[in-house]
Amino acid sequence: MLNPEHVLIPFQVSPLPPGPWLIFAPHADDESFGMGGSLLKAKKEGVETHVVVLTDGALGGNADDLVEIRNQEASQAAKLLGLESLRCWSEPDRGLSDEERLIEKALEEINSIKPSSVFFPGPMEIHPDHRATGFLVWQAVQRAAAAAIKPQAIAYEIGVQNPVNFFIDVTAQKEEKEKVMDIYASQNSENNYPELVISLDKGRTFSLPPEVKYAEGFFRFSEEDLNQTFAEAAHKILDLYQ
Repeated sequence: MLNPEHVLIPFQVSPLPPGPWLIFAPHADDESFGMGGSLLKAKKEGVETHVVVLTDGALGGNADDLVEIRNQEASQAAKLLGLESLRCWSEPDRGLSDEERLIEKALEEINSIKPSSVFFPGPMEIHPDHRATGFLVWQAVQRAAAAAIKPQAIAYEIGVQNPVNFFIDVTAQKEEKEKVMDIYASQNSENNYPELVISLDKGRTFSLPPEVKYAEGFFRFSEEDLNQTFAEAAHKILDLYQ
């Protein structure tokens, strides 16, 4: 017998994970598109939030000063999101990998902020930088968990649906999230990203009560999962569908 639906997807929303939060975003805008509603909800509830943008985003358009534009957009978005801090690593766009240097850099961020929850892109993301971020941050969280800091490891969705095991109701934050996403004009001129993101948030309410109009999906990994590689943990999730 195959697993029933409730094993694969939640039928209720959940409270916010414990703070402080540390969010690793491959590009400036991923934090807002992926979990902007949850960040706004965290601001309202007094949860401390920090974002690290890994790449310079230089390949996300044709403007001569695109890197500076995207940094400015990220700073403006950070103010609306109520971030405690925003750091930009300026690694080459489409050049991320789980190399030792970047794993250690992510670990330094974790050791500095001492977050209760660390967020990174889910394993089924399409963009290679998104997946690379997941792989390198996973290893940093593993090393932090082996020491004194034991943050929750949580994957978030950016452009596509990933496996999820909890939802955050962002119905009340929908309009404000749209305002934050509108800041990223350099990217929205490339595609209708805000419309696509809101559609994803709407689609995530399929299994939720009717009063939940928009939701963001996440996967919270267990301490046991951190004994595996990120690929092994992802395959464990996919096995639930078989």
